[in-house]
Formats: sequence, structure tokens, C-alpha cells
Amino acid sequence: MIRLGIDVGGTNTDGVLLNTKNEVICSTKTPTTKNVFSGIQTTIKELLASSAVNVRDIKIATLGTTHCTNAIVERKSLNRIGIIRICLPSGTTVPPLVDWPEDLVDKLQAKTALIHGGYEFNGSPITGIVRDELIETVELFRDSVDSIAITGVFSPVLADQEKEVAAFFRQELPHIPISLSSEIGTIGLIERENATILNAALKNVIKHVAEGFEQALVNESIHAKIYFGQNDGTLMTNVFAQKYPIFTIACGPTNSIRGASFLSKERNAIVVDIGGTTTDIGVLANGFPRQTSLAVEVGGVRTNYRMPDIYSLGLGGGTQVTLEDSAWKIGPESVGYQLPEKALIFGGETLTVTDVAVGVGMMQMENAQEEKLLSIPTQEIYPQIVEMVEKAIDRMKTSGDDVSVVLVGGGAALMPATLKGASRIIRPEHAGVANAIGAALGDISGTCEKIYLLENRAHHEVIEEAKQEAIQAAITAGADPDQIDIIQLEDFPLAYIPGEAILVRVKVAGPLLLESVK
Repeated sequence: MIRLGIDVGGTNTDGVLLNTKNEVICSTKTPTTKNVFSGIQTTIKELLASSAVNVRDIKIATLGTTHCTNAIVERKSLNRIGIIRICLPSGTTVPPLVDWPEDLVDKLQAKTALIHGGYEFNGSPITGIVRDELIETVELFRDSVDSIAITGVFSPVLADQEKEVAAFFRQELPHIPISLSSEIGTIGLIERENATILNAALKNVIKHVAEGFEQALVNESIHAKIYFGQNDGTLMTNVFAQKYPIFTIACGPTNSIRGASFLSKERNAIVVDIGGTTTDIGVLANGFPRQTSLAVEVGGVRTNYRMPDIYSLGLGGGTQVTLEDSAWKIGPESVGYQLPEKALIFGGETLTVTDVAVGVGMMQMENAQEEKLLSIPTQEIYPQIVEMVEKAIDRMKTSGDDVSVVLVGGGAALMPATLKGASRIIRPEHAGVANAIGAALGDISGTCEKIYLLENRAHHEVIEEAKQEAIQAAITAGADPDQIDIIQLEDFPLAYIPGEAILVRVKVAGPLLLESVK
């Protein structure tokens, strides 16, 4: 069984084929095209041309994509949204979509309904669901929304009312997809609602991506089961991705982190992924990307769903270097995939970070016109580039100790043999396509993050319940039930909630259930 991994970045589309032992058969890096799927098609063609694999042996095809991120940032192809907040008679002070960018609100053409319901912190109902309100909301939404986002007060404690409302709408509007906040975000009504609305807005985008990827495979006679990279460094099935497209946001850096862990055999390190446009820095914790504990803005919208702890710099191989007021300025503008045309060493007119690296002897390029760099003080500029990365590494550390640093990405060769704050520098083989390898190799994960009340229950009971819920989520997403490991288990007492309450956070992961893809 052969795995195909594709990762679409802003500059390059990387591809890799892995054998049954997860060894690299071949890899390729092609420029990302304006029509992303033609770039994917080119990558697949090159992989097949440079290997002797039988396309019938390719059983798993995985895609790490920026489509959903770009759709939000560029305000393109988003669904019209029906928003239901289960909150009356309380929960009306801050309306849905408050503080959202106006242009994004305009694109969503949202219809909003506030209905009776919601729970107290301990799971006791504020009030019940009113059927007449649901009937009115159905008529409000009919023929005017493409997807629905349902959010209930304290639904992460008890999701029954969200499920009840969803069941009603599935019966009345059976062809409209529904997103439930209890399955996406954590405690914090507004941020959780925001994440749920964004998830609902991306339904058409992820459907288009899945159909395009499937067509690109079929065009090469590949009939494989499709998986998507998600932002915790694991994979999800196509069906799962259709329900939770928001989990693909920021999957590119996490694919690189997972690929770096596999290639370097490091389970705890800082990963520096240098691409053509940006440098993404993340932390390997027990073999998986460290998750952020902060609320994260996506396209100008504050959310609280899980996201990797990533620090991004406007620094890559294509980053422009300019002289401003007698000082050299690095980025953040980049020539991106046009590097082979615009860089000085390739006959262009733009000074880039790649030019500087070639000028100081860090990189060698075939047919490079190095004479064009003679008037450029590359020895003066290069230390500034290195210092940017060193400061970013220091920012991601949790102590003053030096740590192992794994360099990956097409621009990994830009860096010197030593960096301040790094105990050692690891440049693994195939580092240039670590993101595609991470996409191809990903395990399947499951998470559970809930508040439990301990008034009438033992601590070990709720921990076990949370573990089983996370395990079941992983199995549903396609993991082998016999090989699931717990990779994170935390519980926190909630002093601000009356009574004995704890927040339990569990994450599990396991390899794909191979029988399902044969």
C-alpha cells in the first residue's frame, strides 16, 4: 500500500510517495498555481513520472491545504449563514457577529435567531426549547441560507439542546448542513459561536476542495481514500472534513512539524519551517505540535477552538530585501513562486533573501548569475536574516535553556550551521518536503474538552468518561481502535464556578485503520 501526500503552500506545492514502511519513494516541489488544482495535478504527474509505482497501489491520498484559510482571509466562496443562539431570556447583551470585520459580515448575508434555552454552568436548564420559535426560524432561513450554525449557552457542559434544535432543522431543511458549537469550541460563548459560524461558512469551500482533489486523482487513474490534514498534526477522513472544515486552518505548519518529527526522530524540539514566503516556528511536544492556550484570530475573527502554537515571520526564500533610509529592510513582501524569474541571480531585478544567501556562500544555485551580487553588501545583510530566526526561536521557548532545532522547508539551507539558543541544528534528509511527508503520515486524532461537576461523581469516573469520548471521536474519524494512544491528559479546577468543577482536556491519536482503505 502506497501513500500519496500533497501539501499546498503559498509558494510551492509539495508531493511525496511513501511505501508500506513509510520510506520516501520519491518527492517533488512544484510552484503553486493560481488554479490550485492544476498545480496539484502537475505534482501528481511528476511523482508518477519519477517513480515506478503502480497507481492501483496508491490507496491513501492526503491533502494539506490553505483553501479554508484563504477563503476567510480573501472573503471568497463563503456560505450564506443562518445563526441560531440558544440563549433567551439571558445571553442577548452581545449579539452574534459583534466586532466582526464589516466586509466579512456582508459576505455571510447572515440571518440571526435568538431562541429560548441554554444551560447554567452546572448543566441545569435555563429554560426549555420553544417549538414555535423553531418553526419561525425555519421560515426565516428557508431559501436564504446555505448552512446553519447553532450555539447554546454552556453547551460544552451539556449539548442536548443543541442536538435537539439540530434534529428539528435536519427534518425541516434536510439539505442544509449544520454546525454545532459544542463539537467545535470550548467554554466562552462568543468565541465558540464565532468558530462555529466560520465552520458553517466553509462548507462549500471544503466540498469544492474535496471534489477537485478527487478529480485530480481520478485523472491519473488513482482511486484512493482521501484524507485531509488538520491543525493538530493529524488526519481526518473526507467525511469528517466536510463536517469540520475549520480544522484544516493552519494545517500546513503542523504538517511540517509532524514531518520534521518523523524525519529527525525527535519528539521534543523546536521546528523552523522556512518556505518561499514565510517562516513558521512551532514546538514539538511528545511528537505532536504544541497547542496554543490563547484565543486566536482567524481573518479578523476571535475564536477559541484548538489551534497550534505557531509564530510566523515574513521571511522566506522569496522575501524581498530593500534599502530604505540607508538601512536594509527584510520583507515582509515576497516574490513567492516567481522567485526563478525575479531574483537577481536568475536574471531578475529584485533582491531576495535567496540572493543574499548565495552571496555569502550559504547556498549554491545552478546557473546563478553571482556577478549581479557584487555591488550588494550581502555580508552585512545576512546576519540580520539569521537574527530574525534566532529571536523567533527564543520567543517560542519556555525556558532559557538551549533546545534542539529542526530545520525543514525549501528554505532550510538559508540558515547557518549554528544558531543562538539552539543546542544542535538538525537538517534531516527530505527536509524540503517535510510538510508533504507530515500530511501523508498523519495519525487520526480525537479530542474531548469538557467541564465536569464533581458534586455527585468521583474524579476518576469523569476522567475515564472524557478518555472514552476522545477515543470514540478518533475511531469515528478513521483510527484503528486497537492502536490508539493518549497523548495529552489534563484537568484544571475551575475556581470561578461554584461547587467542585474541573475542565478536562484529553487528546488521543492512532494510525489509520488500514482495513478501511484496502
